Amino acid sequence: MIEFALLFTLLSLYVIRAVRGPSVWDRLMSYNLISTKIIVIIIAISSYRELAFLMDFAIIYALTGFIGTIFLALFLFRVQFTKRRKRLKDDLSNSD
Repeated sequence: MIEFALLFTLLSLYVIRAVRGPSVWDRLMSYNLISTKIIVIIIAISSYRELAFLMDFAIIYALTGFIGTIFLALFLFRVQFTKRRKRLKDDLSNSD
């Protein structure tokens, strides 16, 4: 049972980081860590209660969490790249 307390403590710290995180990349990393801890909790409950069907939920959650993290990272990268390119274009046009 101490393992569950530790997992929930880590999960709450990651939620705090997701809310307060100084950058959007910190928030993305905490989202990924929250997803990982939830998967570990599902697997622990599955093995503790001997409920094999929960492993299917853990696999599905792992896949959706991974795909979600990849898509969020790509989206954030494109947004930052577009902002940086626009800023560079504005700087070049203002220097003339």
